[in-house]
Amino acid sequence: MHIQIVLFDGFDLLDAIAPYEVFTAAAMYTNEAISVKLVSAEGARMVPSGVNDLKIQASEKLDLNCKGIILVPGASGSVDGNGPDSVPVKLKNATETELSNLLKEALQKPDILLSTVCGGSLILAMDGLLEGRHAVTHHMGMGLLSATNAIPIQARIVDDGDLVTGGGVTSGLDVALYLVERELGPRIAHEVEKLFEYERRGTVWKAEGRVPKETHQEVQEEVSSNASMVQIDRIVDVLGKWDTTIATPIGKLSVLLDLATEDGRIVGTATQGDEIVHLNHPVLEGNQLKWSMKVTKPMRLTLKFTVNVDGNNMTGEAKAGMLPASKLSGHRLL
Repeated sequence: MHIQIVLFDGFDLLDAIAPYEVFTAAAMYTNEAISVKLVSAEGARMVPSGVNDLKIQASEKLDLNCKGIILVPGASGSVDGNGPDSVPVKLKNATETELSNLLKEALQKPDILLSTVCGGSLILAMDGLLEGRHAVTHHMGMGLLSATNAIPIQARIVDDGDLVTGGGVTSGLDVALYLVERELGPRIAHEVEKLFEYERRGTVWKAEGRVPKETHQEVQEEVSSNASMVQIDRIVDVLGKWDTTIATPIGKLSVLLDLATEDGRIVGTATQGDEIVHLNHPVLEGNQLKWSMKVTKPMRLTLKFTVNVDGNNMTGEAKAGMLPASKLSGHRLL
């Protein structure tokens, strides 16, 4: 069995090294031939981590002809701001390398099991590879999973068949131990646990078994959400066509908003080039208009908008989980 742990600029050390040690230890307890390698999308090179820029040697290029496991770590860096040292920017940069194409191809290969630790799942999500898939990531990135139309699951480990994802940074130990159990059996995994004096945490979530019934809290939240969108009785003139610009970290997008009313509720569409999408649940809260909508540029996301209207001017922002907010500005077309 071949195990390839992918390094990219800014990767988190613990996400990569903890699984490396688990898999290497597992190899001592089985007669099956196991290779564990640190690789990169570019080939053999020194790869700077996100922890004090510490560099680790990738021995070779990620090889999709190798049957087995590919593990993608998350990134380490600042969790505040939009600078080059921030985790969201490092993850986005990783999607703009050859790694993106390799991971897309890996998901199509039946003899490859793709796994991620922490923010590694967000690299897949930003490329639209987790749409409709169950997954988990660091708790700060769960909103972004939703925004990319994945199905976020609050669990330590999520097993979605040919995709296994782990939560926070230390989940690298748990993901690796689970993969050892899944591929080599529980007795091998137990020996590694004894060696490390560490017991895997949490129940592994799978889309199997009985579905839990809705809790009272979930029902109440849904009712409250629907109730907030029933009537428009605030004196804020938001209707009409709006020529807006969204300033994203990778460039400006021109979007035409068309807002109207239907059965006492705000409805609307957004046009970007040839693409027209409907605004989901536009609602006025005070003097702010809020809605969400799916976009495909600059990546496939569900963005949440919050805007203010002052006469014929509109200002606000669009947000997708932990990604930096994009400023929106525009004017009403008279």
